[in-house]
Amino acid sequence: MADIPQQSPKNWTESEVSTWLRSIGIKEHYIQKLYEEEVDGQILLALNEDFLKTKICMKSGPAHLIIQKRDELINSQQKCQEKKKTTGSKRTEFEEKKSKKSVQCLRTVSDGPPAKTTQSNQEKETAQEQRVLISKEDCKPRPFDQEGTNFLYVKHSILQPESGAFNLISPCHEFKSFAVAATLDRTRLQAKFAKEVLKFAAGCMNIRSNGTIHFGVMDSKEDITYMHGEIIGIPVTDKDIYVDALDHIERSFSSDKEHIRQCVRPPRFIEVMDRQSTEKQYVVEVDIVPSISIVKSKVYAVRLPNFKESTNKVEFEKETIFRRVGSKTEPVSDKDLSDFYQRVKDRDAQREEAEKNHFLIAPEMCQDLGRKLTMLMTSGKKFIEKEKWFILVTNKFKPDDLMNIDWLINMNIFCVFDFDPDSKKSGLCSRYLEYRAANMHSLQSYKVSTSTNIKELTSKLVLFDQTSWIFCNGRTDFKGNETPCDEMTWIKKSMIQLKKSVSLICNQILSKGTFQVIFLLTSPVEKPLLHTFYEFFTDMEGHEDIICICESEENFHKWQSFAEDSCGKEAVNNSSVVGMKMSHINATLQHIQPVKTHASKHLPVFVGGTCVLKTQVEEQMYSLEILTVNHCDETSKEFINEEKENTEGQFYHGGRVTWLHFWLAENKYAGEVIERDAYHDTSKLLNDALKYNADQTPVNIINIYHHPGSGGSTVARQVLWNNRKSLRCAVVKPSYPVSVVAQHAVELREYEEKDPQRCLPVLLLIEDSDKEYLDDLRNELEGAINEKQIQYGTLCFILLSCRRSHDPEKKCKESPLQNVSVTHKLSDQEKRKFSEKQKALNKKYDFNFILTFVLMSKGFSENYVQKFVKNLLQGINRHSVECRLIRYVALLNTYVQHSFISQSHCEALLALKFDSERFRRHEFERSLSDQAKLVFLHLRDDKTHIESIRIIHPLVAKEILQQLLEPQQTQSSLAMDLLHEDVLFEHSLETDDYLTFLRLLFIRRSRITEEDKYFLSLFSPFIEHVRGTEEGPKKAIELLEEAFRLFYSDAYFAQQLARLHYTYEKFEEAKNWAETAVKQLPDNSYILDTKGQVYKKWFQAKCKTIENVPKTAQNTADAVETALKALDCFQECQRAAEAERQHVNTSGFYAEVEVGLGLLKLISSVQVFANRSNGHSECMKYLTSDYIPVEVKDAWEPFHGRLKKLQKTIEDTLEWISEDLSYFQTHIGADEEEMPAGPEGRICNPLTWLAKLSSEYGKYFSKAYSTAVLQHGKSIPNNLTSFQKLMIIYDFGGGNITSIFSTLIDHKDAVQRLEHILSLYPSNPLNTNLSQRDIVNYIAAHISLNHLSPKNRKVAPLKNLQALCHKFTSGKVKCLSTALFLCTMLSWPDDNDSEHEKETKYAFVQSAVGHLERSYQTKIKDNPSKRKIYTHFCLGNEHGLDKFVHKKKLDRILTGISLPEKRRMWFSGEVFTKPEIARMLKPVSGWTKDQLVYLEGPKGRKFNIRPANASSVLKSNENITFYLGFTFRGPVAYNIVVTK
Repeated sequence: MADIPQQSPKNWTESEVSTWLRSIGIKEHYIQKLYEEEVDGQILLALNEDFLKTKICMKSGPAHLIIQKRDELINSQQKCQEKKKTTGSKRTEFEEKKSKKSVQCLRTVSDGPPAKTTQSNQEKETAQEQRVLISKEDCKPRPFDQEGTNFLYVKHSILQPESGAFNLISPCHEFKSFAVAATLDRTRLQAKFAKEVLKFAAGCMNIRSNGTIHFGVMDSKEDITYMHGEIIGIPVTDKDIYVDALDHIERSFSSDKEHIRQCVRPPRFIEVMDRQSTEKQYVVEVDIVPSISIVKSKVYAVRLPNFKESTNKVEFEKETIFRRVGSKTEPVSDKDLSDFYQRVKDRDAQREEAEKNHFLIAPEMCQDLGRKLTMLMTSGKKFIEKEKWFILVTNKFKPDDLMNIDWLINMNIFCVFDFDPDSKKSGLCSRYLEYRAANMHSLQSYKVSTSTNIKELTSKLVLFDQTSWIFCNGRTDFKGNETPCDEMTWIKKSMIQLKKSVSLICNQILSKGTFQVIFLLTSPVEKPLLHTFYEFFTDMEGHEDIICICESEENFHKWQSFAEDSCGKEAVNNSSVVGMKMSHINATLQHIQPVKTHASKHLPVFVGGTCVLKTQVEEQMYSLEILTVNHCDETSKEFINEEKENTEGQFYHGGRVTWLHFWLAENKYAGEVIERDAYHDTSKLLNDALKYNADQTPVNIINIYHHPGSGGSTVARQVLWNNRKSLRCAVVKPSYPVSVVAQHAVELREYEEKDPQRCLPVLLLIEDSDKEYLDDLRNELEGAINEKQIQYGTLCFILLSCRRSHDPEKKCKESPLQNVSVTHKLSDQEKRKFSEKQKALNKKYDFNFILTFVLMSKGFSENYVQKFVKNLLQGINRHSVECRLIRYVALLNTYVQHSFISQSHCEALLALKFDSERFRRHEFERSLSDQAKLVFLHLRDDKTHIESIRIIHPLVAKEILQQLLEPQQTQSSLAMDLLHEDVLFEHSLETDDYLTFLRLLFIRRSRITEEDKYFLSLFSPFIEHVRGTEEGPKKAIELLEEAFRLFYSDAYFAQQLARLHYTYEKFEEAKNWAETAVKQLPDNSYILDTKGQVYKKWFQAKCKTIENVPKTAQNTADAVETALKALDCFQECQRAAEAERQHVNTSGFYAEVEVGLGLLKLISSVQVFANRSNGHSECMKYLTSDYIPVEVKDAWEPFHGRLKKLQKTIEDTLEWISEDLSYFQTHIGADEEEMPAGPEGRICNPLTWLAKLSSEYGKYFSKAYSTAVLQHGKSIPNNLTSFQKLMIIYDFGGGNITSIFSTLIDHKDAVQRLEHILSLYPSNPLNTNLSQRDIVNYIAAHISLNHLSPKNRKVAPLKNLQALCHKFTSGKVKCLSTALFLCTMLSWPDDNDSEHEKETKYAFVQSAVGHLERSYQTKIKDNPSKRKIYTHFCLGNEHGLDKFVHKKKLDRILTGISLPEKRRMWFSGEVFTKPEIARMLKPVSGWTKDQLVYLEGPKGRKFNIRPANASSVLKSNENITFYLGFTFRGPVAYNIVVTK
């Protein structure tokens, strides 16, 4: 961690505030929030606790701590200032310390001494305080008397003290602040400057010593608040003023003026680097070189110029001889004058000897720059690390250098900070793009808004997959207003964003030790480049991973003088390679790169042979890891010889198989990789798919289901490797959307092929994705294929899905022609293979190194794993911190898939510190015990290269967890210890993954399979284990409560606690936790659902308590109140769910109905209603009118109003559910993902649920009549009210359109029920005042009855139903979606309609479709992929109602096909290739234009039809035919085919 910044807090940047906050122990997510809110030092000083708690949502504890520590800091600095005042001219201890830390040595704030003669005391004190807080570094002076030296000084760095003559050649130095004089007018300034220069020059020349006088450097006499030799700088508006000032030589010397001109060099202007200023300042220096050939035998007297204010002109003092005495220039006194002249010859001789010796100095020994460069680039290894990222910082390249950048082409360049505005046009970027892909960015591209997280930014900029080329000073080829600017303007405009960009990359995107920064200086160095070094140095907390490469020593000097001020001379020299030509660099570095330069990659082609895959094209398909024919051939032989044993050994130790391992095995550098039975099964399925079949689908899916750690991924990759020469193979990278993956897959298929009809299939491996992702990818690919009009029957893509499963064999049995299983159990043949392989490995590796392979060869038998772990752990120190770490990793690996702990977290727990990042992994491994070395598997993230560890296998982790627990220790106590490991919890590096795994341990629920039904466990597997084995819920509650506290009162932990408490009927506590969760997330529908579930379970428990006692209004009042509270909660849940755009949560509606029906049951069981002959009618009268029985009046006083609305509430909610189910497909499959905060119980079969509960609802209000009719065959009485008839209709299953249409699935008594339903409606509904809902249900009943009994006389003619549809639009009431759907379908024109009838019908349909579309947009929210619109009917070949073919009738033809597969066939249009289905449907003619589908209406009018699959619409404008489906979004087009 960087040291705490030392300057005044009000000058701190956002990063420095973050550093300080970490130093006082503030949690990282609070620090990140304050950083995002741009809290710098000035804002920090103005903060108060209220702001931190309300705006930053900080808890009281940390908010109070921040304010307290800030105030302490301010007080301590004020005391420091007071101490400074009392010590006078003494230097403070702080000033004398020369810190080597970046933040201390570089963060400067002072603007130098006052330029004006007046300044308030307050300003002086402030300036003094700032200067006291500056840590000042020594620096070297500019190289003496060297022309064209590119050099600069850093403000507040310290030159060595003024010196006298040493050896006459080494210059003596004199300092002048010149702060006041620099502001004078021209005449006064020149007089002052000439006076000081000529006085110093005469002194140096008279004693024959070289010298330099510095203007803009503090002399300790001038201001006690500055250190002697401190570089301040002066403003220089016109350099000619200083140059012309030396014209005073002519009047100041009476003779030998030419000698003076020769010895006094012209003024040099060395820029002063000040990071806090945007104004240029300089140190002005004049060198004095009294060569013996000029000054021999001479003594120089000078008349110094002096501006007299009284005469307002320059006058010259009397002639004086000066000499250097120690560090001063003094006049020669009269008494010493004779002696001074006598010693002229001695001084001449000394000078002559000194010059002679100087020219005879032997040149320095030349460094071995090649070895130095190699060591720096490889971090001391033999090759440049393939797993390391490089950041390049560079400026303008010379044309010759651009011919020698092959070494850059092969490197993993994460990003380039390019200061050459012409780079894309004619510089390094242009050359790089000839070989590699890169994205053009600016510093602004790395600006993170409050609504964007790092993962989103990484994805947006395609980081890690393509080089990010950051133009730091504009682009001349770009029209986007990125103009280059001079360096001072750049400092004003761009420096802050550079600082943020560097900080973002170093601290949030890349991890320390995973990257190296190369400063490649190919042209003169300017300030922006130096600022960039400073920012990297600061954020990387040192120079260790920063390298400077510079051919020109002149360019390097400026860099060197700046860098040395930051990290010292030795460090700069050790990390810099200077003087090496680019061609030499190129040749040297290519030799140590793991891959050969310009190696070509090949892909197979359709006609046989191969084509070259260009690297930049490959990188443009960044969502795919493409496997080429000659994959790994480009690897250098030296690298292979170095890595072959490590690559193979890592795999057999438990690591993932690599392509290099397959290559080594194929080329006999390593033993062959065993081919499991599953490999042969998968290969057979693949070969069968590749055989031509006219009915072949363009996209085929093969699923590999495997036990965790059983080798499924190896099987899948082995299939790809062995088919790479005949198919185009690639692995789909995670986190990219299906649209991008599909686009890249199509590009891969067609790359370098002439005809899209004749291309090799693409084999895509998709690992650990959910079913929805796979389906979406398939649909996207099929859409692309259809768009390109690929001939049907052509196999284009094979999706090889490799996924974990707890029961792979069951998956295989479900679909043996599509699924393959990989388990820990080995077949007899596999056992023989593994046994032979183990014998070969035993000769090559130590037994302990191939433990995972040995375990696999034993089939991971439980007894063997137990014995293995027992032997492994013998001798381990169970009380050590390391053993604690093993337990923690085992706990996470047992319960959280893919979990790991980063190496930096392990180091923090073990209190390890390393001097060097370069050998960190090696040192970490050395620090582990033998047992830990064996059980830990080291991982490295493919993108970020963050290193981490996990146990070698999940089953081993589970067994370690069992055996390493102490006698009194349980898994819950271990988890509690893990929660209390502050070192891990608060570790600032790579925190996100660790906290995610920790949350999942407590919250992530698992899917349970039971008799082909799939549902979520109530709690995470770990919590389920704890509550099932350890004292019931007590320990689980303690754990979740502690997690809730540590995770900053996370609402989801409170939600889990509410569930846990109500599961054990601790309802009061459950209520409190549910309310806590709601308080945190008041608009989260899932949290509100949990609160409702608390009251629902509480209500059910209260009903159970009084189940066997006579129920009265008094003893049921409490339960009634609880039920009403549950209904309130579920209604809140409904409102929140409808407001949410990202999620679809319908649980509140279902739960409301269940509670409502439970409440009806309770009410009807109360004695006043249950024990009387007219009790049912009394109950109905109470619920549906103003009537209140005396028996319930007082006890239920608070509830009467709510209870009388109960019937209407249930009816409306049932109707909402019916409509929702009518819109969308509703089946929940085995592979569907669930949110951790999902509803307590999802309905597995909503259609059945709705039909059942709708019937129950009707039964409560019509029990006597409906039972008699159905069970005893009695006729329906004529004296029933319309409400009673409606309730009987509900009981019979006719209460809503979804229940009516579900009779088409369940045929039991369906015809009889539908006939009864229709008999309850008026004989002439057209002339009666039926509600919209009643008309909808009436029409739906006719349609269903016609479907089940086509010749039934009770079915009304289509024309009658069409006439009824017009009643929907006759009133002012808004049409229901169900009504609009029926209007659309029933009013669809017939071929034999007249033109007028067609015109009327089309207009009617178009109007209805418009309203349906608006309703659909409200329903669909932002989840179009999650909710697929459902097609109820298709247009058939018959007439009347027979022309509407229900989807279920078509589905029955697709027997033996799974539901997801049926959905896919419908979506792709494949279902319509079945002849039986095609014969039933009527093709409709139309055309496509601009990717829209049209149907021709009357009088040439066009009717826009939405395609069921948008990607199936051709880009070209064609005549087409299609089948028409009817949905709640309007008619849709299926199976769009071009008319031949």
